[in-house]
Amino acid sequence: MDYYIVDTFTNSLFTGNPTGICVLTSPLTAEVMQKIAEENRYSETAFVLKMNDRYFLEFFTPEEEVPFCLHVTLGAAYIIDHFLEHDIQTLYIDTKSGSLEVQCNRESYQIKSSAFAYSPLDEEENIYEVLGTNPKESYLSRDLVFLLDSPQDVIQLKPNFEKMKQLSDGLGVVVTAKGEDCDFVSRCFFPKLGVNEDMATGSSHCILAPLWASKLGKNKLTAKQLSPRLGRLDCEVQGDHIIIEGNAVLYLKGEIQIP
Repeated sequence: MDYYIVDTFTNSLFTGNPTGICVLTSPLTAEVMQKIAEENRYSETAFVLKMNDRYFLEFFTPEEEVPFCLHVTLGAAYIIDHFLEHDIQTLYIDTKSGSLEVQCNRESYQIKSSAFAYSPLDEEENIYEVLGTNPKESYLSRDLVFLLDSPQDVIQLKPNFEKMKQLSDGLGVVVTAKGEDCDFVSRCFFPKLGVNEDMATGSSHCILAPLWASKLGKNKLTAKQLSPRLGRLDCEVQGDHIIIEGNAVLYLKGEIQIP
């Protein structure tokens, strides 16, 4: 089975979010895919299978399958564009959470996805124990989103991941602040999925982009994810949809031996 490692939401190796992309010629069982993802230890590994003129993607963290992952979709689009197709411009990808449309130009990739609704949240009593700080605003969406005062507060945050796992709401925890050299910054944590900190998270920007578009009064935004590897994303809010654009860089091409 052909296997690739791609750094996503970056144009430089060893930055952004690394992901494993497995190109299938026939379906694998969920058990085998989970074992491969566990062996890889990336936040997510994708399994790509062509079905007629479309591609089907499945996503696995080291601990469980997830239905939706945009940085891996970006990595898969890069591999399809460079190794599996020729001069493709529009790519249609099916997942267990629905279909995604990707515009490809070999330099960057634009993924169209649904925006995530969010609502204000009364601060949870133990959030200081989780974050080590009290946020200025709190929101509930797929993830818990906490607004901090500055990018420096985002960078310096040292969460308690064991306590974060115990939060009843949210798949993950996202902290964000208004940017200084971009529109907004963030960090994203998913200890419930076995990923303490994700390096560059496309799906959380389906929450962050509409939130900051409302705050800043603009629909095109630049974003940085201030993880140790630094991710860069461009976002455009189009009503109920988000266009998330980013680059990708190939790190490795190899082969996985499946018995």
